[in-house]
Amino acid sequence: MSTNKHHHHGFDADRDAKKIHSACKGAGTDEKKIIEVLSSRTSEQRQQIKQKYKALYSKDLEEDLKGDLSGNFEKAVLALLDLPCEYEARELQKAMKGAGTDESLLIEILCTRNNKEIVNIKEAYKRLFDRDLESDVKSDTSGSLQKILVTVLEATRDETQQVNAELAAQDATDLYKAGEGRWGTEELAFNVVLAKRSYSQLRATFQAYEKVCGKDIEESIKSETSGDLEKAYLTLVSCAKDCPGYFATLLHKSMKGGGTDEKTLIRILVTRAESDLPAIKEKFQQMYKKPLAEAVRSDTSGDFRKLLLALLH
Repeated sequence: MSTNKHHHHGFDADRDAKKIHSACKGAGTDEKKIIEVLSSRTSEQRQQIKQKYKALYSKDLEEDLKGDLSGNFEKAVLALLDLPCEYEARELQKAMKGAGTDESLLIEILCTRNNKEIVNIKEAYKRLFDRDLESDVKSDTSGSLQKILVTVLEATRDETQQVNAELAAQDATDLYKAGEGRWGTEELAFNVVLAKRSYSQLRATFQAYEKVCGKDIEESIKSETSGDLEKAYLTLVSCAKDCPGYFATLLHKSMKGGGTDEKTLIRILVTRAESDLPAIKEKFQQMYKKPLAEAVRSDTSGDFRKLLLALLH
């Protein structure tokens, strides 16, 4: 689903590496040139630029840029130089290391990715940190949250498109029994259904659930669970219903009110750039009656703003 601008017919890693090098050397840094090159290339192409840079100058592109850039602009540029799965692996590692765990971040990344993306993140995590993501998640979480995250990490969601109406009815009944009144012993039903069924199957299940139960699945989850487990279940439900909508909502939240949450802005725009960003933009427009680019423009400034707008272009 890449947009055409990412595939410049004349991609030339050698030329791009030289361009960035000339932008960094000497007195001032030419940020405009850096934005131009990085925002118009695919993730794979940026990997080639990094290799070329190393071959030409015997230095790491990231290290050189770190020395020259700062703030959110630097963070966004470094994020672009990772493959999305590597960037996500680093984010997960940061969320778990040290005292305290950032459960919201674990949920946002792990509960919204497809099987292939989860597998890639697990491999990147192993490659970068020589550790097993599943073991780290196990030792950093506990109870029901741990169970659902570990189930999601198995990356065994059915990804076919067919809907089995009988299964939907059966699952809906199981969820109803598990939730209403006897919550606590029965999360397993929720875990299996929310983490293993295909998105189209889940949509049918949620409809059946409403028929059986007279209220929608989100309402039941909200009344029967709380905290991080509630957040994980609701994330799985909203991704099954409308993943671009889920990300559009997160982006909106990251920009409204007191301050801007630049980390979330970077994370979503960079990691979704080559998957569902066009759909997220469309959804954002629908939900908030203004273009995502306009929201970003009014909430950011300087080179950081220029880079994000170039990615949204």
